[in-house]
Amino acid sequence: MREMIDPERVLIRDSTDIVRARAVARQVANQIGFTLADQTRLATAVSELTRNIVQYAGEGVCEIADASGEEEIRLRIIVEDNGPGIDDIDRAMKDGYSTGGGLGVGLPGTRRLMDDFAIESSPGCTRVSIALVRRRV
Repeated sequence: MREMIDPERVLIRDSTDIVRARAVARQVANQIGFTLADQTRLATAVSELTRNIVQYAGEGVCEIADASGEEEIRLRIIVEDNGPGIDDIDRAMKDGYSTGGGLGVGLPGTRRLMDDFAIESSPGCTRVSIALVRRRV
């Protein structure tokens, strides 16, 4: 049986924390056996979600955890903040919708990159949980 990697928590306050969270996600993904392409997918998703924290909430946390089992490798990432929340999640999940003047591809793009994607939001708490999963070879 392989040894699990302890979860990593990265406090997100500014752009340097976005870079750090992205690097930690890549590092953990590499340690548990994800390909370079999958590491890039994870890093992109983490960048998008943590950038949202900086832009909309100001501060939050990104937790990166090895959730692998005997038959699969799984990296779970939870990004959470205590900001104003997302008024209309369904609308925010559509390509092209943005309240911050961007292209509106962050959340829907992240959903497409990941195998699991869940979002909960209300004033004072937004939580996005994503995971990438691959069968062990």
